[in-house]
Amino acid sequence: MSTILITGATSGLGRYVAFELVRSGHVVLAHGRDPSRTEQLVAELRAEGDAEAFVADLASLTQVRELGAHVADAHPDLDVLINNAGIGAGAPGTGRELSADGHELRLAVNYLAPVVLTRTLLPTLRRNAPARIVNVGSVGQEPVDFDDIEFRRGYDGFAAYCRAKFALAAHTFALAEELADTGVAVNVLHPATFMDTAMVREGGVTPWNTVADGAPGVLALATRELGTGGYFDGTSPARAHESTYDRDVHKRLSAVTDQLLSL
Repeated sequence: MSTILITGATSGLGRYVAFELVRSGHVVLAHGRDPSRTEQLVAELRAEGDAEAFVADLASLTQVRELGAHVADAHPDLDVLINNAGIGAGAPGTGRELSADGHELRLAVNYLAPVVLTRTLLPTLRRNAPARIVNVGSVGQEPVDFDDIEFRRGYDGFAAYCRAKFALAAHTFALAEELADTGVAVNVLHPATFMDTAMVREGGVTPWNTVADGAPGVLALATRELGTGGYFDGTSPARAHESTYDRDVHKRLSAVTDQLLSL
């Protein structure tokens, strides 16, 4: 059985996946932003199995780094990371918002936070190989504008979300190459379209699917040997946006990411 950290576990897909994993006998490290909701979730999870709460606001990269360090210290046996937490396009008409560090909010939470958390936990995951990193992405992908990575011009919430998910997919494929011989698998998936979550409802969209529809893909990648460097639509291997596979895009993204994280 694995020790699994899942971010954004207090609601939606993350909550559903956390219960499925703990019922299967895994140790679930449940991350949330709100302390009382996270503690409440873990109290419920503990009725089913082994769980622990970790609290951090992923809009603060300092808190993301502290979360990674705290998890690595408390659970040196960690062997699965599920980067599930994210924010959607926002309510219709929502303008450009900033993270605690001054980054465009969707880029910060949906891309920079999982990159930083993964980097912080990689030494632990490598020691516990075979290990897995599951990035919850989206079929909504739009190439990032490297000349306006913070989306200062012509901002649109849905486009910002799609750009961040494009970056997450491209990062996944580059990282998979980097980790090719380490025993750490890294994959990205689109769990299901417009699941019944607060994120989707906030965007003014009528849900098409339940979180139960989105869970099988996440669970499969977290618990089964399905290779590395893949993009999945649910449980089916699929193709991400073609530009996410471009080595030049990987290089530029890596350089701009390092630049953003050093600010």
